[in-house]
Amino acid sequence: MRKILVTGSDGFIGRAVVKRLKAEGFDVEGLDLTQGDITQVTCFDRYLEKNYFHVIHLAGKTFVPDSWKDPASFYRINLTGTVNVLEFCRKTGAGLTYISSYLYGSPEYLPVDENHPVKSYNPYSHSKLLADNTCQFYALNFKLRISVLRPFNAYGPGQSAQFLIPEIIEMVNNPSIPEVQVMDLRPKRDYVFIDDLVDAIFRTIEGEPGIYNVGSGQSVSVEDLIKTVMSLSGITKPYKAKGAERQNEIFDLYAGIDRIRLALGWQPKTTLKEGLGKCINPSKL
Repeated sequence: MRKILVTGSDGFIGRAVVKRLKAEGFDVEGLDLTQGDITQVTCFDRYLEKNYFHVIHLAGKTFVPDSWKDPASFYRINLTGTVNVLEFCRKTGAGLTYISSYLYGSPEYLPVDENHPVKSYNPYSHSKLLADNTCQFYALNFKLRISVLRPFNAYGPGQSAQFLIPEIIEMVNNPSIPEVQVMDLRPKRDYVFIDDLVDAIFRTIEGEPGIYNVGSGQSVSVEDLIKTVMSLSGITKPYKAKGAERQNEIFDLYAGIDRIRLALGWQPKTTLKEGLGKCINPSKL
């Protein structure tokens, strides 16, 4: 039975990945903060002799506003932690799937494919960009089997309430909240359901290594998200924007996913309506 190490195994994506891998018959071991600190290279010493076939690296800091308050922690965990994972793979010969981020900034064209220029626009994205580049450097110079996934907006049951979709669902379904208020109703984003993202991760284990976008290939506005959640919930409330447009806001964005479709045979299977329904009623999963 092939052994896989999953960092960040107790996170939103990590829990879903571990569940899928166990269902597929892999011998899975999780590494989260209770097992060790990935910023310390010695954290991986006890795994060196365990003959891991593959590592899925999910551990990291993700909440963008916090990256402006404490940028050093984002570089330490997202970059130094990733270097330590890469060193573990270099020493053991294990393959790696690294979960990167949206790194393209304001799109110069749509859909945004993997050839689009990359850029950073906050400490979080800069830390992920540096880690993404480091993975590519190790793959080229140490001949490691590495896939880098760049998910667009992942969502699903169990996601932190800090993110947009859980926040909207709470505002719609909480009877003590009289109306839905968001920063801006206009921005359109590409949302990919957690099960589809996990399937993309799974396919990289033995699939062709590379850099792959993971998204739905289409965009939906914040206003349409609100309307869909209300329709699925059977609840109607007034909704409005707070009139606080973010600086350098991107108003339309969606992924080009031809590369992952052709190389790994992956494509999203969950429609937005289906995914939102599972978020609203997770007991029906």
